[in-house]
Amino acid sequence: MNSNPAPYRKLLRDYIRAQANPPDKFSHQDRLYALAVELAAGTAFDDDVLYASAWLHDLGVFVGHRPENREELAKWDHVAYVAAQAPALLMRFGFPESKISPVLDAIRTHMPKDDPKTYEATLLRDADVLEQLGAVAILRTVSKVGRDTRFTLFSDALRVLRDNLENLPQMLRLDTSRKQALPRLTALQTFLEAAEQERNGLGW
Repeated sequence: MNSNPAPYRKLLRDYIRAQANPPDKFSHQDRLYALAVELAAGTAFDDDVLYASAWLHDLGVFVGHRPENREELAKWDHVAYVAAQAPALLMRFGFPESKISPVLDAIRTHMPKDDPKTYEATLLRDADVLEQLGAVAILRTVSKVGRDTRFTLFSDALRVLRDNLENLPQMLRLDTSRKQALPRLTALQTFLEAAEQERNGLGW
C-alpha cells in the first residue's frame, strides 16, 4: 500500500463518499481495496490501478447514477456505465493517463462471471467475490431488503446468500483468496443453518 499517497487518491475517495447512496455503500470500496492488497501478499502489483479500480468499480450502482425506473434498472449495465464515466473522472483527479486503460480492464472484469486477464483485475475480482461471503456479505445482502427491487422478502436475501455459498468459492483464482474464504464460508454456512432452523418451516 502506498505510504506517500498521490493527491488523486483523496479526490477520488472524497468523490465516492459524496456519491455513495445509500451511504452504507461507501464502506465497500475501502474494504475491497484493503482486502485486494492483502490478497497480493507481498507480490508486485500496480497500486494505482488497484486503488482506482476498487474505488470506482461500483459507481453505477449508486442512486443518482443508476436508473430508478424498475424496467430500466432490470436491464442496467452498471459496469458499462462506470467504464464510460471513469476516464474523464480519473483525468479530472490527476490520475496517470497511461494507467487508465488497465483500470478500465479491471473494472470490466470484476464480476464473478468474468475472466480477468491482469493481476490487478484478478485481485479486484477475487476481493469482490470474498465480499459476497461471510458476515459482511450477510450485512450487505440483508440491508437490501425493502430498498432494492430484487429483495422484497428476507427469503430473497437468503436465496442469494445460499447461491453465493454454493457457487462463488470455486470461482476464486488465488491461493490467498481461497485461504481468506474459509472462515467466511463457515460464518455464512452457520448463519444460513440458523436462519433455516429459526424459521421453523414458516415463510419470511
